[in-house]
Amino acid sequence: MPIKNIVIGQKITTEKRQRAKELRQNMTPEEALLWHELRTNKLAGWHFRRQQVIDGFIVDFYCHAASLIVEVDGGIHETQKEQDAERDAHLLSRGFRILRVTNDEVNKDLQGVLQKILENLKQT
Repeated sequence: MPIKNIVIGQKITTEKRQRAKELRQNMTPEEALLWHELRTNKLAGWHFRRQQVIDGFIVDFYCHAASLIVEVDGGIHETQKEQDAERDAHLLSRGFRILRVTNDEVNKDLQGVLQKILENLKQT
């Protein structure tokens, strides 16, 4: 179960740890835009981590206090809906909540995306 902003008891391979680091260094423009708003607890004091490894999956953003995962979906997700559904089912079964937003939403309505995230956080 989640504790101190990470998921304890999980084994993270060196490759997975390195991949998460690469993703943090090479975020999509939309992830970078959202991260700018989430970092340093700017969203009503909620703490987020980016590119967090959870059960072998790398999630875009994770708030431990709310067990909330926020995924920013680009065009690639149109071709991997089945994989995303299996991943979501696994994470949901572990007690995590998942909010998916699109690149388009982040680009065109960032304040609306932040409001959605805040509403999900308050459901804790």
